[in-house]
Amino acid sequence: MTAIHLVVMGVAGCGKSAVGQRIAKQLNLPLIEGDDFHPQRNIHKMQQGIALTDDDRADWLRLLGEQLAAQPAGAVLTCSALKRAYRDTLRAAAPGLRFVHLAITQAESLRRVAARPGHFYPPSLVASQFEALQDPTGEPGVLSLDASAPLDALALQAVGWINSTMRN
Repeated sequence: MTAIHLVVMGVAGCGKSAVGQRIAKQLNLPLIEGDDFHPQRNIHKMQQGIALTDDDRADWLRLLGEQLAAQPAGAVLTCSALKRAYRDTLRAAAPGLRFVHLAITQAESLRRVAARPGHFYPPSLVASQFEALQDPTGEPGVLSLDASAPLDALALQAVGWINSTMRN
């Protein structure tokens, strides 16, 4: 079987981690939690309410690409992947990379982020995520889903899409 490399992407609070865990379990693939690879300086900036720049994200994205490439049998990565250039960095590391974009409204993102206890990402940065987001709809290998759907339903849709693309 061909390796499956998949990024579950979207703005803060869209459900990347929860959906990514479900997809990884269903596909029997390792989960790479993108937030675990942020350097401490990035986490500190976000904790201070300072949005990350392209330069702040560059090494983090390269590291995530290395993590994907280190899983030749496939993996599921959770990563905001907000800009086309960020997605292209990841694509270069894992040819055939697919993305599931969990689309959400800014109001719902803000509500969810505000409700997360103990997370380093503050609600004050939600607007910056939407400012940075370049909608991936129409890019090759991208499935966009409405993140307001139940988590299990989102994972099932994503796995069904992956399985159908593997047959083609």
